[in-house]
Amino acid sequence: MLAELEDLQAINQRLEGETAHARIKWAFETLGEQLVMSTSFGVQSAALLHLANSVAPGIPVIFCDTGYLFPETYRFAAELSERLKLNLKVYNPQRTAAWQEAIHGERWGKDLKSLEDYNFENKVEPMNRALTEHNALGWMSGLRRQQSSTRQHLRPVERQNKMFKIHPIIDWSDRDIYMYLTQNNLPYHPLWDEGYVSVGDVHSTSKLGEGMTAEETRFNGMKRECGLHEVSNRVDFQI
Repeated sequence: MLAELEDLQAINQRLEGETAHARIKWAFETLGEQLVMSTSFGVQSAALLHLANSVAPGIPVIFCDTGYLFPETYRFAAELSERLKLNLKVYNPQRTAAWQEAIHGERWGKDLKSLEDYNFENKVEPMNRALTEHNALGWMSGLRRQQSSTRQHLRPVERQNKMFKIHPIIDWSDRDIYMYLTQNNLPYHPLWDEGYVSVGDVHSTSKLGEGMTAEETRFNGMKRECGLHEVSNRVDFQI
């Protein structure tokens, strides 16, 4: 079955017109135990968590906890994990938040290089470790083209270094998310009602203000991506 992964163009021609359910089914049948998914327990995370776990029950769900998340995020994670019976795998950075701040200060508020160093230590390295420990070949995430300019070019399946990235809901609109959540009686993140359209670390997330784009609510507008979904020389998942 893994031979199917050699021709990404053919895979994407097939999956572009398929449903999210069919894309997850294809990924699970193709990759089996080498398929994992990630979550940030963000604003709309309940949709893909519910859908993926219904198609591939027990799929490992990797959650990188920076130690700087909103209290509401931790409670939301606990609620969804229990309700959906998620096979949750929590990964933390190798140094605590207090240790990092003592040595480096508040890297997220300095400059782009410092922010990227912070993101690498707290998000990319833990995810790298998680994928390695799970012997993963495929990583499923909830990226959508509508979310930002950095995601508009993405296809249902991408190759990121040694990893195959699967995006089941890549073509879903905000309305599609709303309809799925409503039909399945699933919640948005609690901070959605307070004006947050994207939720990450406390220090790098702001409400959507007048004249702002969703991208500008993260990392003080310095960048949109945290590093997990960027192809770079620093991100080389060891499989």
